[in-house]
Amino acid sequence: MSATTPDFADRLRAAGLRPTRQRVALARVLFEGGHRHVTAESLHAEVKATRIPVSLATVYNALNQFRDAGLLREVVVAPGRSYFDTNTGHHHHFFVETDGELHDFPSDKVTIAGLPAPPKGTRLSRVDVIVRVRR
Repeated sequence: MSATTPDFADRLRAAGLRPTRQRVALARVLFEGGHRHVTAESLHAEVKATRIPVSLATVYNALNQFRDAGLLREVVVAPGRSYFDTNTGHHHHFFVETDGELHDFPSDKVTIAGLPAPPKGTRLSRVDVIVRVRR
């Protein structure tokens, strides 16, 4: 491993996850190419193409664990339809409804005014904007 190659096992450990063989393999496929959006199904197909034996259920579990550990953001575009985003920084999305594509855009391109006060005993965590577009 070169000095510039990320150590995915260390990255998982730092996030509080045990670096199992399957988690490390999924992390490598998921994070090696920079920021992107995946579904569990698309990641499963990608991993299967590398001949790593992993079930779709394992992919779902790992994505949820990565999300809970702060390694991913989940972007829910419809009930039961989620994308996982490797960019955990603050940004928003265009969702191309006709193609099922997500595209990032910077949060400074949106101004949100007039938010109501959050319910008593809570605080605002973040605001996610999904702009839906069609081709």
